[in-house]
Amino acid sequence: MADPNIGRLLGKRYQLQKLIGTGAMGRVYRAEDILLGGVPVAVKFLALSIQNQKMRLRERFEQEARTCALLGQKSFHIVRVMDYGVDEKNTPFYVMEYLEGASLSQVFRQETVSLPRFLSMARQICLGLQCAHDGITIDGKIYPIIHRDIKPSNILVIQDRSFGELVKILDFGIAKLVRSDSEQTKFYLGTLAYSSPEQMEGKELDNRSDIYSLGVMMYEMLTAKMPLVPETHSFGAWYKVHHYKQPRPFAEVDPRLQLPKELESLVMRCMAKAPSDRPQNIGEILQILTSLEQTEEEHPTSPGQSEMTEVLSATPTPTGEKVVLHKKSQSHEYPSLSQDEIIRQASWPHNKPIADIVFPKLIPINGEMSPTLWVMLPQLEIQKRLICTRYNQFLFITNPHPMLLWITVIYHRKHGAKWLPYYLDLKSSFGQEIARLLGEQGFYRLLFFARETPNSCAHILLSTIAAAQRQRLQKWVKMSASLISSAEPQMSKTLLKREYAKIKPQIITRLEAIDTDSPVDLSH
Repeated sequence: MADPNIGRLLGKRYQLQKLIGTGAMGRVYRAEDILLGGVPVAVKFLALSIQNQKMRLRERFEQEARTCALLGQKSFHIVRVMDYGVDEKNTPFYVMEYLEGASLSQVFRQETVSLPRFLSMARQICLGLQCAHDGITIDGKIYPIIHRDIKPSNILVIQDRSFGELVKILDFGIAKLVRSDSEQTKFYLGTLAYSSPEQMEGKELDNRSDIYSLGVMMYEMLTAKMPLVPETHSFGAWYKVHHYKQPRPFAEVDPRLQLPKELESLVMRCMAKAPSDRPQNIGEILQILTSLEQTEEEHPTSPGQSEMTEVLSATPTPTGEKVVLHKKSQSHEYPSLSQDEIIRQASWPHNKPIADIVFPKLIPINGEMSPTLWVMLPQLEIQKRLICTRYNQFLFITNPHPMLLWITVIYHRKHGAKWLPYYLDLKSSFGQEIARLLGEQGFYRLLFFARETPNSCAHILLSTIAAAQRQRLQKWVKMSASLISSAEPQMSKTLLKREYAKIKPQIITRLEAIDTDSPVDLSH
């Protein structure tokens, strides 16, 4: 029987093309947004009708849909909801970004997930959950959001051209706002195999219920088997094992599996029966996963991984890439610095204020244009970091406007970190040229000017860029030339600012772990 929705024009805007998924919560269709010239989107119809229901239910749906839309703007690891409504049959629907990928359940049932890949995936899932649990602001108040249905089929794994393997959480459409004056969370809604004991009791839930479900899912990712096996698949049987049966030890499920004891302990703690015995927030889990990821990067145990003798440390980014910090190679040859010549020629531009600012500039050095980062700081701040650790990282976003965040940190163990971020518009010729040269040349100079004596350059530092990141920069420049901007650049800048705020603590942790204040240059 033909699906009557195929070819249907929803809301005079979304042309439904084909069914791409079904589940207990509804049906998902691939569609085209004809208002935006056929941009692909995903439309999900929820498996409920608000016909003959009180107006309060419709208001509740609209409130939760608005919540989903706000949440998807906060994290790369949550699928974006762009529109919502109720059709002529009173069936509510969401319109989401269309993403081509595989569900996590498809991934680990088709192939064995290596430890490094597991750590990357788990970290990305945690970043999305942390964003939701931290909450969103509505009418001046912060409301934490719990997912209530964390399971492999609600995790999408995408091979992204810019970020590599990107993991996103689906179906926050059934999440409930944790309101002190609400009874909405007090009923069972979820998937039996992944539900926490308190969820099966219909209790009011908090973030620790999601942590339980995450623990079950992480166990399955590592073993391809379930930690709890009931006698039947009835509600009562699942209720019994979630409440009274302990998860099977990893060694019992797969004796050949060699996992760090810290990871085994983390997963088991997540599945503790009492919420008070679990990690109390996602941040605790992220800290352990990040530490394990760093150890794995320094001492790889998985077959096929090459040793990295120069790696000092590693920091995971919110986009799923690894930031590997390398000591500057002694054999790499750079153009003559000509520092005295640069210092003599460089003068603070007349159109720039005498203030603590950062901006890029192309200057001719040794017969070719080179990218530089001009920095004005108080003289004392410059003096504190004449000898320092240098770190750089680049984040790129394609949608809604191609934009690059260029992060530089100069760090001294005693005096701390000075952050020097700059946002490059990759639809501008200047932004494209700067990014192209960074990728091609593999280094840039930082020119420091003191506020007290702004007319002359006070100091110069060199910062190198790792080979893998150079390749990505060149790829991003080519991509940006063909990408179409769908919104003002400020929107992409806002998204990047949020990701920047999230990764700063992780970067500081890595820099603090380096027991030196020698002039080491770190790049990823």
